[in-house]
Amino acid sequence: MKELAGRLAALDPDAGAALRVISYFDRLTEGRAGLESLVRGAAVLAGCPARLVDEERGVRVRVEADGLRRDEGGPIDPAWPSAPLRPGGSGAVWLERAGPCDGVHAMVVERAAAAARVVLDRTRGRAPTDAGPADPASLEVLLDASATEHARHGAAVRLGLRDVAAARVVVTAERGPRVEAVPAAGARAPRTGGRRAGVGPAVPVRDLPASYAAARTALRFTAEGTDQDPGPRTVYADELGGLAPLAASAGPADAPVPDVRALEHAVASAPWAASTLHAVAFSSSLRAAAAELNVHHSTLQGRLAQAEHWLDWPVHDPHGRLRLQLALILRRLHRNPASARAVGP
Repeated sequence: MKELAGRLAALDPDAGAALRVISYFDRLTEGRAGLESLVRGAAVLAGCPARLVDEERGVRVRVEADGLRRDEGGPIDPAWPSAPLRPGGSGAVWLERAGPCDGVHAMVVERAAAAARVVLDRTRGRAPTDAGPADPASLEVLLDASATEHARHGAAVRLGLRDVAAARVVVTAERGPRVEAVPAAGARAPRTGGRRAGVGPAVPVRDLPASYAAARTALRFTAEGTDQDPGPRTVYADELGGLAPLAASAGPADAPVPDVRALEHAVASAPWAASTLHAVAFSSSLRAAAAELNVHHSTLQGRLAQAEHWLDWPVHDPHGRLRLQLALILRRLHRNPASARAVGP
């Protein structure tokens, strides 16, 4: 698509730009982007503020040309370029600009409206009022920070969270992310069905979008719990502390730091390396690590000497142990991409 757009741009700049607009919104739709992302894309591409208004479904989103969300703005000027969300409906996407609308701006507003229609139909237009806890449309509204308070309250009611003082979001991994909003009742651990799980903090129902974001981050710190991928299968976001910001700096597309490359070398060199290094890094002592691995203390000492040779740094002292802990955590983040913003069973 990029090559085709480049060729078209050489022949006809407007045609090439229109094709890039189509490709941009197609990618957002395939990635199940939310309404605010769609309106932000329209604003940045058009170089002017954009807004989506659907009074029937209680949706109002406005984003400035710089991509930063602002207030809902003033009254709509009927002369602004717009595209309806559905035939005969009152909802539309608007570009806040005066003057004639050229082909590229017309394409931006039309593709933004088409993409928004998909999101609204999925999340607000087709959810039955008695859908119950398994209703993915209501769940997506509940976790969408751009939805109005009224719309999200209605979603909470449909999901059985009307009288819940606090709730949390649980994101589990099994052939793609699965998301659930559950009451935060006491210290009871949420059910994960044996899957890897990131658990968001307990918050008031109105703040569940923040718990959802934190749960998705926590999921990236989980491991399979096997010899080759040791670590916790369930991670609570509110226990990450200062580790959480690391997730923004490490992913499958980022180049691993030297310590992670050294760790991968060690793991590839012996089948016991990953589990041994994890036990040494996160146990209270070497004897505790040997007990966890079910090996003799002298066996662990021999393994550790070999692993330190592969790593090229000692792990007996506090500094080396901290390096090993960070390398193991960064390895998980590189192996676990950010989960798609998809909800439902």
